[in-house]
Amino acid sequence: MAALFQVKKRFLVLAMLCGSGLAAGQEMPNAQEILRTVRAAQTAQQETLNGRLRGGWTTIPFKLTMSGNTVRWEFSNPPQTLQLRLGEKDAQFEEVGKGGAQKVSPARYDDKVRESDISYEDLSMRFLYWSNATVEGDATMLLNKCWIVRVEPPAKNSSQYGSVKLWITKNGGALMQAEAYGHDGKLARRFKVVSGQSLGDGLWMLKQMRIEKMTAGADKTPSYLEMDKPEK
Repeated sequence: MAALFQVKKRFLVLAMLCGSGLAAGQEMPNAQEILRTVRAAQTAQQETLNGRLRGGWTTIPFKLTMSGNTVRWEFSNPPQTLQLRLGEKDAQFEEVGKGGAQKVSPARYDDKVRESDISYEDLSMRFLYWSNATVEGDATMLLNKCWIVRVEPPAKNSSQYGSVKLWITKNGGALMQAEAYGHDGKLARRFKVVSGQSLGDGLWMLKQMRIEKMTAGADKTPSYLEMDKPEK
């Protein structure tokens, strides 16, 4: 899952969903166009930030660098660098070593990132390119009006998920919440922005995201992805 969501809004507030529904006669937008706005929002960012994955007694620090279409995560103890290159038609998820960048194989997609509740597939953002996409409606996350888009992988064996549901702001293409479902239709993971922080000039960015991994159909203790303000 991408680690940063930026929107030029006066508020970034999320805690609960309340349905808004489409106005009478309003047409559903094209799902692929909505997904393109999310990809465009990611590639427009130029920032370097420090962050952490926190769950229970464990804290995993990392450095996040965004430059054009490339997002890079740098971990330490032991050192590891993962990078995502977002293209127009697909994304390349890679691990960077002494020999250069090597593509992460699909066999590793369901592996945990540093034993956290985030998988390699979550970071790969591949669901933003799935062609089977449908707009299911719209909703308001407090003051943020969002489209609800459901995407499905091209083949059952191409993903650990059977579908992913996305809440995307109508203004700016910010991804506010994602729910990933297994092939059995049960909720497997939920990612939800809890709070944001102001960078000035009406620009907001992620401060904290809650990550919930479901075990045997029940919630476990959530973990959190937290971001500091960009380095100056």
